Amino acid sequence: MTKQINVGGVLMGGGAPVTIQSMTNTPTQDVAATVDQIKKLAAAGCEIVRVAVPDMEAARAVGKIKEQSPIPVVVDIHFDYKLALEAIAAGADKVRLNPGNIGRYYVKQVADACRQRGIPIRIGVNSGSLDHNVRARYGLTPQAMVESAFQHIRMLERYDFTDICVSLKSSNVQTAMRAYQLMHCRSDYPLHIGVTEAGTVRMGTLKSAVGIGGLLALGIGDTMRVSLSADPVEEVYAAREILKAAGVRREGPELVSCPTCGRTKIDLIALANQVEERLKTVDKPITVAVMGCAVNGPGEATAADCGIAGGVGEGLLFQRGEIVKKVPQDRLVDELFLLIETL
Repeated sequence: MTKQINVGGVLMGGGAPVTIQSMTNTPTQDVAATVDQIKKLAAAGCEIVRVAVPDMEAARAVGKIKEQSPIPVVVDIHFDYKLALEAIAAGADKVRLNPGNIGRYYVKQVADACRQRGIPIRIGVNSGSLDHNVRARYGLTPQAMVESAFQHIRMLERYDFTDICVSLKSSNVQTAMRAYQLMHCRSDYPLHIGVTEAGTVRMGTLKSAVGIGGLLALGIGDTMRVSLSADPVEEVYAAREILKAAGVRREGPELVSCPTCGRTKIDLIALANQVEERLKTVDKPITVAVMGCAVNGPGEATAADCGIAGGVGEGLLFQRGEIVKKVPQDRLVDELFLLIETL
């Protein structure tokens, strides 16, 4: 089990639930726009948010953002340790940095400031920005990413700072997964998992589902971000679905539906889409099945809490594999949701 850290009251690692993160794409110094986006992210299910701090104006805005943010705020720092110190003083809940581009002496100042305020540090390792010495020795490999992480960890531990979280991101799914697996075997620091620069909503979600979902299924990962070239809210929606698909979280309904075949006598695709849309208003942790074959449907979906199976002009309403009744086709969805209300 990994160590546990506290990010603004949200526990990470040590058996705590896997948390969902995202990052704002507004200019951080625009406090109103940034807070507005954070509130939208929180409403979508985001639990920790990161903001870019490229300059002192952005660092000074962190305090005002914190005052209005409903979730913990992480600051993203590169190169200038003064930005980290300013953001920490302003009330940041966590600092994400690459100690290698800060400088050893200045890393100590940041570590001391974080220790005094009880703020953790995320060591962010990206395959595209490895130390040239590590890269020369190991190449662009998972081993290089892990070695880079340990160099940074040792730098912080030298200053008696161990309130650490680690990320090892790559745009290559296999590289990222292997790096996290190696790190998981060698360290008990909490892991922030993700596939960086994953792409647009469609491809980025697919790559993240494979990479992040695969790691979660192996029991690896304490917090996560789905990185998409899209509205950050889409990252949160994707993260929630990945957590559900990986069996890590059971919140809200899950829809299962068959892929159709030559036996299907109804417009199953439209039916499944209709059920999926109406399930958005349901917050019960249930599994709902939409099956195309009245003969095999209830049996194949035995694990579902309830569901419907189509036939010719009518269908079956079933609950945990047992048929409840036959229903006219045009009443299938309505009858299904009446049943859901009773669960």
